[in-house]
Order: sequence, then structure tokens, then C-alpha cells
Amino acid sequence: MDMRTDKASSTRDASDFVHEIRVTWGDCDPATIVYSARVPWFALDAIHAWWEHHLDNCGWYHLAMDRNTGTPFVHMSMDFTAPITPRHRLECAVRLTGLGDSSIEFQVTGNQDGVQCFTGRFVCVFVVVDKFIKQKVPQDIRQIVEPLLQEART
Repeated sequence: MDMRTDKASSTRDASDFVHEIRVTWGDCDPATIVYSARVPWFALDAIHAWWEHHLDNCGWYHLAMDRNTGTPFVHMSMDFTAPITPRHRLECAVRLTGLGDSSIEFQVTGNQDGVQCFTGRFVCVFVVVDKFIKQKVPQDIRQIVEPLLQEART
């Protein structure tokens, strides 16, 4: 379920987009907490949901296949602050933090039951898919994203 939320949290505000993840037993390691490699997947799933929400159900697949526009990641970094378990839904708050000439940057913060579990920084570059060469942010996407960046900064 994707939603905007105004839940109080020191790590997010009302302008953040929140994507809810149902963590399952299959996501866990023998220590009964989420396997570390799943956490970036959760964050990328939330970013994908952010794209779909803001581009009228146009996610990465549609961008690549229908518009020949890709956004591969050029940077990912994460800090883990608490274990994630299947006990509660994982709320991944996506905040737009930067927009360059050909790049876009997100912060994703994962919370479970009011506890921050991780935060990460993710940077993508826009490319022409069939040539895999860098391109400027498409103008129609820039027109959608720039106001969101301003909203996140205020």
C-alpha cells in the first residue's frame, strides 16, 4: 500500500512519500531478523513506488520500455540502526533530496512501529536506455520533480 502520511516521526515530515512493506518470514535470516541484503531491495521498492505515484503509474519499467529513459543507480549508501522483523509493517519514507542536470537523489528512511531501522542515500542518473548514454532530466519529469524538491526543502 502506498500513501502519503503525516505520522509524527523525527526522521520524516508530511512531504515524504511513504511506501509500506509487508516483511515476511522469507525475508529473514537464521537470526530471525531481516537478511541485510533485503534492506536495499525494500528501499528500491519504495523509490519505484515513488516514481509510480508521481508519474501517474509510470515506474521504471514503463520509463525504460515506453520512453527509452533509464535511471540506473550511481550511488547507494545505507546506515542500519535497528533490526527489521516480520512483526510490524516497514514504512519506507522517500524524500527527494537533489536534482541535477542529469541526476536525481533520494533519501529513504525505514521505520517499524515508530523505530527508525535504516536510512539511505540513493543517486540515479538519467540515461537513454538503448544507447546507455547519459541524458538531461527529461523536461516533463523535471516539471513534476522540481516542485517536490522545493516542498521537501521547506
